[in-house]
Amino acid sequence: MNDFVHFFIKPYYDKAFIEIFLEAVAFFFGIASVYYAKKENIWVYPTGLISTVITVYLLYKARYLGDMMMNIYYSAMSIYGWWVWTRKKDNRPVVKISRTNARQKWMGIGLFVLTLIVTYLVYRDFNYEMKWANYVDVVTSGMFFTAMWYMAIKKIENWTLWIIADAITVPLYAFRGLGMLSFQYLIFLILAIQAYVAWRKVLVGTDGNG
Repeated sequence: MNDFVHFFIKPYYDKAFIEIFLEAVAFFFGIASVYYAKKENIWVYPTGLISTVITVYLLYKARYLGDMMMNIYYSAMSIYGWWVWTRKKDNRPVVKISRTNARQKWMGIGLFVLTLIVTYLVYRDFNYEMKWANYVDVVTSGMFFTAMWYMAIKKIENWTLWIIADAITVPLYAFRGLGMLSFQYLIFLILAIQAYVAWRKVLVGTDGNG
């Protein structure tokens, strides 16, 4: 047990207090954001913005460019999602939980592939030696980018992508020495599974009423 705890806290021995503090703040607001997403609550976006902006800075300092790009996109998509989720007609949300149609599936695939290409080119442009962890980062970036867009338009498939990508990211961040972020993604994984179940109940109820 002591070895397990030591594995997670060892990377923080030489870190500045401000970086540890910022990572803790991002950790807290990141979890809050996923919790609010599960509840289909608009607070998913302001809490998410705080987390992603801080995370962009931390990842820039750590030189993890793929993950940094992903969080810049999260920040932009959070603003878009915030606007989409607040739109109402006759005092009811314009966008409701639903499944992707054929066009949105293809758009999601296109976004995934485009993200793979752009993330890879960013690594190459900065003359990074492409190791296995970087390739994993490229793939998970594609999943996360697509999931964030699907979440903004309330498509249940966003949770499927979050679950897969979170499950990959937990050991990846642990390997990179980002223990707190690794633990954060473990909590994200648990919440994403719960959120999928919760959104599916809403969707089944809506289908049943139709």
